[in-house]
Amino acid sequence: MRRTTTTQEKQCFFCTANIKVIDYKDGELLRKSLNPQGKIAGRRRSGVCAYHQRLLAAAIKRARFLALIPFTTR
Repeated sequence: MRRTTTTQEKQCFFCTANIKVIDYKDGELLRKSLNPQGKIAGRRRSGVCAYHQRLLAAAIKRARFLALIPFTTR
């Protein structure tokens, strides 16, 4: 049986906040898009557009390499 309820699409946080550049040094902003295991959250869960998801993934990887955020959690 299919669901007949309609769900509203999530708006991209970065588009609505008019953020053009995702800074890799902003650890708190980057941690919001990580799941409890430390993996990068997908677009469906985070509600970010494809363009900003690519920028976000690159910023998270750069911040991990520079030890600003951890690769995994315990």
